[in-house]
Amino acid sequence: MKRNQMKGLLLMVFLFLAVPKMEAQTSDNNYRGTISKTVQKIESIFKVTIKDKDGLLKDKELDYTDWRIRQGNLEVSLTAVLAPFELTYFKENDSTYVIRKFEYARRSAAVGKERLEYLADLYPNLNAWETRKADLKQCIISSIGLDKAPAMPKTKPILTSKRIYKDYSVENIGLEIIPGVYATGSIYKPYPLKGKAPVVITPNGHFGDGRYRKDQQLRCAVLAKMGAVVVDFDLFAWGESTLQFDATLHRNSIAQTIQVLSAERLLDYMLSQKYIDKNRVGVTGGSGGGSMTMFLAAIDDRITVSVPVVMTSSHFVGGCPCESGRGLHLCGNGTNNAEIAAMAAPKPQLIVSDGGDWTSTVPELEFPFIQKTYGLYGKENLVENAHFPKEGHNYGESKRMAMYPFMAKYLGLDLKKVQNEKAEIDESTCVIELYEKMFVFGAKGENLPKNALKDINQLYALFGEKNLKVSEDKK
Repeated sequence: MKRNQMKGLLLMVFLFLAVPKMEAQTSDNNYRGTISKTVQKIESIFKVTIKDKDGLLKDKELDYTDWRIRQGNLEVSLTAVLAPFELTYFKENDSTYVIRKFEYARRSAAVGKERLEYLADLYPNLNAWETRKADLKQCIISSIGLDKAPAMPKTKPILTSKRIYKDYSVENIGLEIIPGVYATGSIYKPYPLKGKAPVVITPNGHFGDGRYRKDQQLRCAVLAKMGAVVVDFDLFAWGESTLQFDATLHRNSIAQTIQVLSAERLLDYMLSQKYIDKNRVGVTGGSGGGSMTMFLAAIDDRITVSVPVVMTSSHFVGGCPCESGRGLHLCGNGTNNAEIAAMAAPKPQLIVSDGGDWTSTVPELEFPFIQKTYGLYGKENLVENAHFPKEGHNYGESKRMAMYPFMAKYLGLDLKKVQNEKAEIDESTCVIELYEKMFVFGAKGENLPKNALKDINQLYALFGEKNLKVSEDKK
């Protein structure tokens, strides 16, 4: 082949390869563009401000960007542009939106309001609500895995020596809730204990030192001085639970199962004691303990009064798998903690909220919804809201001071036993114990039973499941 013929052939090959590419840029245009510019166009069209505080839009491109804009619907437009990148938006006010990473557990208050309006339409009367409530209850029990739990072993609980303080006592308990798995906690009792007493379960949340912290001990001790038997316990893979399961395992979804099951079986044990009044059963906890409080009041008919603290929300279900990892909030084609709290109706409930976290909307959003549900029974007066707009996420003194009278009223406790001369509730006579005194299995875990399970995979197997987080962590 001659040299000129070779050049001509190469030119034809080049044109053949180049033409489709050129056509893709012209006649088959994909209109690829940067998201940041499209968001700016959305701002201009809808006359709003869209903040990208964390630089989440940087360098992101998308096909058909501007074509995704729906000129008559701002939020549909934002969703179409952001969803491909696992991004979403939060509405701050009528004219300001913020770009956020998508979180299954957290939505904006506007989405919470939308959900509550949808839910309210599902049950316009008591019969409709009772039907949904029953369906939700069964689904929640199944989602958590309580229906698959092995039977509780017949072993006796491990009880430590009793410490006696002014008007109350404390002893530690290790209860084998399923084969080889122990719930560890403390039992606070009135001292001396006379007659039958109510029982209060107090699950704790992700607050620093867990059940060993000062405010948790104060809460338990004061309730005991008022006349209640109070039981608290460690979160899964927290406190003494780490003798069995390393702290890194707390974010496994099975944590939710074990925590709720711990509360249930500690309650089973307490109700088997002759000194407990089975008709007076309370539960209260904050943050993650607030989640457990709502779950227990929703699924356990034995609970007669509940006080969930800083956790009731229509737009946040708890970011830890120990609160939301088992998918119970997908029950009933979607529920939330406000509806779960409403499942306690018509039993007395005090919802404690504050202005510094996701419960800031409770007075105007979640509480009216819950109160309306109580209204289906004609019992609006049995649900209350104690809101602290200038406070943050804790179970602090002011929140405890709201809880004590409520528990006293509905559990028949004696508030006078903890009041000073000014009729103020006085926590100062309570003793804050050191960690070592609160341990069940010794300072170094030397008394941990030999059959104690330490393999997370075997724990899942007890429920007929596999530990899917193992494969997730390897990705």
